[in-house]
Amino acid sequence: MAHDIDCFSASYAEARSRFLAGAAAARLKVHSHAMPLRGADGEELAMDVAWQGPPEADKLFILSSGCHGIEGYAGSGVQVALLHDDSIAQAARAAGVAILYVHALNPHGFSWCRRVTSENVDLNRNFVDFSKPLPANPAYERLAPLLLPSEWPPGIANTVQLAAFTLRHGMNALQAAVSSGQYSDPRGLFFGGHAPTWSQVTLRRVLREFASSRSRIGWVDIHTGLGPRGVGERILSARHDDATRARARAWWGDGVTSTEDASSTSAALNGQMWSVIGEECPAAEYTGIALEFGTAPRLQVLQALRGDHWLAQHPEAPPGLQRSIKRRLREAFYVETPQWKRSVLEQAADAVTAALRGLA
Repeated sequence: MAHDIDCFSASYAEARSRFLAGAAAARLKVHSHAMPLRGADGEELAMDVAWQGPPEADKLFILSSGCHGIEGYAGSGVQVALLHDDSIAQAARAAGVAILYVHALNPHGFSWCRRVTSENVDLNRNFVDFSKPLPANPAYERLAPLLLPSEWPPGIANTVQLAAFTLRHGMNALQAAVSSGQYSDPRGLFFGGHAPTWSQVTLRRVLREFASSRSRIGWVDIHTGLGPRGVGERILSARHDDATRARARAWWGDGVTSTEDASSTSAALNGQMWSVIGEECPAAEYTGIALEFGTAPRLQVLQALRGDHWLAQHPEAPPGLQRSIKRRLREAFYVETPQWKRSVLEQAADAVTAALRGLA
């Protein structure tokens, strides 16, 4: 694979244009699911889906981007690169595997440079059964007033209180409290929602159309923001039974981590997106990972997220502060250096190739 970093884009609109052009160059049909909202520059927002391979393929590999909006800068770049990579298409044909590219699962967040959906929902916390009592997160509720203070940047008292919590309970406890998902504060961080989002409903429609009849499914979902800079952690995003763990490690190596045994940089999460496969494709043998690329230290990423949520509640903030908050958020999820981009492309190509081999 030629690791051409020109595949990365500076905006959602550019990323979508590059994806559509890449699909056209590969002679793939694109199915576009448009949102009823517009983007930051007035552009159309859509979840775009491209199918590569025979329609009757029994084995399917899914490569998705932009679950967390702004993280789509990396994921879209990977998808565009692979659409232009003949070796990937050849490997898929040889394995008898079709590839489903799902571009911008959360196009609103991608365009507006936010991690959340238009409903302020973390899409990877939204896949819960809303007919049942929602998961409780009392630790988040205790921290909520500190996480989103009345002023930004936070004052000294706020900083000291959060530091005291971290010293008393540890960084992992802070991460778990904040990021595992909460369903009590619709304006807060890592909100899982009170109903399925547009992105969830649309993804289900895509899977019913393209994946429900397949017997074997592999999925790599591209994420950024956790772990050492430039390192792609392979986090099991599937059932945590012995057979699935063994299959994932046979595909992607013994380094596959899990949120259930504390081997991952991620906390254990509620309402994860991968669970939709079991509901929409119940007959399929499913194996998947979140490929999580590190960008910055955890506290720096958390601070950037806090600032962005604060800004969403304070649109009257001075323009200079708004620009600073958005710049810090982008830096927390997308590292604009050639070295980081090449690392992302190389590791993503390896993970995709491994999945194709595994499905074969």
